[in-house]
Amino acid sequence: MKPNQNKLNCKRQHTTSRALLLGLLPLCLALVWTGCKHEPAAAADINPVGTYALMSVNTKQVPCAVQHERAELTVKSGTFIINADGTCSSRMVFSPPSGGDVTRDVKATYTRQGATLTMKWEGAGMTIGTVEGDTFTMNNEGMVLAYRK
Repeated sequence: MKPNQNKLNCKRQHTTSRALLLGLLPLCLALVWTGCKHEPAAAADINPVGTYALMSVNTKQVPCAVQHERAELTVKSGTFIINADGTCSSRMVFSPPSGGDVTRDVKATYTRQGATLTMKWEGAGMTIGTVEGDTFTMNNEGMVLAYRK
């Protein structure tokens, strides 16, 4: 009788070990996943200061053709500089339908609330932009401009 009882005990122990392992597996995976989860930077940790290169306009990779004020322009390049003193500037190189390259430089002052910058442009209106990691994005008169440090 003992040999059968030992076989039965071994099967029970093996089944119990397997059930315990299968029960712990999801818990271990959950712990690993939460430990590796990317936490966004706190607003106080965001430092927007730097020089950003224009990567896309309305999700089109630069250089690209865009419609602006009923005209089709080819945006060739751009930079956006955010200074620590509350000023910023933008430079964009584009080709109008008449041909040739045109460079447009504009300056602004900005206020910052967390990741959001509110820019007041010299001789123009206001624009809102956001900084996320090394990306700066703003909507300028319906054109979404995305820059990267």
